[in-house]
Amino acid sequence: MTERIEKLMTMLPKETGCAIINSDVNRRYFTGMLSSAGTLVCFSDAAYLIIDFRYIEKARNTVSGCEVILQNNLYEQIKELLIKHNVNRISVESMELTLSDFKQLSEKLGDSVEFDSSDSLSRAIYSCRMIKYSSEIEKIQEAQKLAEEAFSHILEFIHEGVTEREIQLELDFTMMRLGAEELSFPTIALTGKNTSMPHGVPSDKCKVKNGDFVLMDYGAVVDGYHSDMTRTVAVGEPSDEMKNVYNIVLEAQKKAINEVRAGIIGNKLDGFAREYISNAGYGDCFGHSLGHGVGMEIHEYPNASPLSTTTIRSGNVITIEPGIYLPGKFGVRIEDFILVTENGCKNFTHAPKNMIIL
Repeated sequence: MTERIEKLMTMLPKETGCAIINSDVNRRYFTGMLSSAGTLVCFSDAAYLIIDFRYIEKARNTVSGCEVILQNNLYEQIKELLIKHNVNRISVESMELTLSDFKQLSEKLGDSVEFDSSDSLSRAIYSCRMIKYSSEIEKIQEAQKLAEEAFSHILEFIHEGVTEREIQLELDFTMMRLGAEELSFPTIALTGKNTSMPHGVPSDKCKVKNGDFVLMDYGAVVDGYHSDMTRTVAVGEPSDEMKNVYNIVLEAQKKAINEVRAGIIGNKLDGFAREYISNAGYGDCFGHSLGHGVGMEIHEYPNASPLSTTTIRSGNVITIEPGIYLPGKFGVRIEDFILVTENGCKNFTHAPKNMIIL
């Protein structure tokens, strides 16, 4: 079995002898293979990937650490494995499995099988995924490097008269051309008053004007792993208020990054940036969390938010992205992407963040 599956099985309740994993992202995490179908059946001493004809050749060529089985009658095949390993209690991904799929699973496997439908398996998987292996970190760094290459390019592309949608498409095309597997999420590219909307949608009608901010939040995926960054740049000379707000956000981010280390609680980390912004008079204008985990999904655990009681641990990869948003005027967000270490952090984001004026 793979090290990841072995670790997972040790984290489950002792009475649970089998874990069934159906979700695409978690199946990929444990097998290394991207597919839109397949059932991973894990025991304490073995693991099996049951997968249909569309993917069987790819699975046999790429998956290691678990036996690959051609799917013909999924539920009967699972029953046979349960008998082989003398197991009658199964944990399921309660936080991913639909009620309909769970009902079908329980009906097909019969009364002789007990189910742990608590969140124990899902939370164990999330706990595994929170701590990144060195191989994962390499892919995350590559994804971030790719996004920053796109940033260097977009600085030459942005000019007065270009639309938000054109900026978005240029970023997207550049990342894909450079080798991204896909985009981390729909790219945010906003200008002028629209920058006051943290997750605004780019428009083909809104054009960059002299004196505007342009806010870009985007990322690339490399071999299943996401990057995430935000930069806010000015086109033409910004107002004194814009400069002041930008510098407050920048200083708040620096203060938070300086406090990152293993053992800090999520809400305390959030508080370092939030307190600085509040003391500057903009507390009501920072309405989202300071940051979140990133990996095979763009939002993972842990979170750095006012409500988070999660302990940040060495090996977590998280964003640090404070912002100030003034409705009807403008907004500023600056986001870096960091690896938590025992005594600090490693910043994967190298793009300049002192105010850029184009």
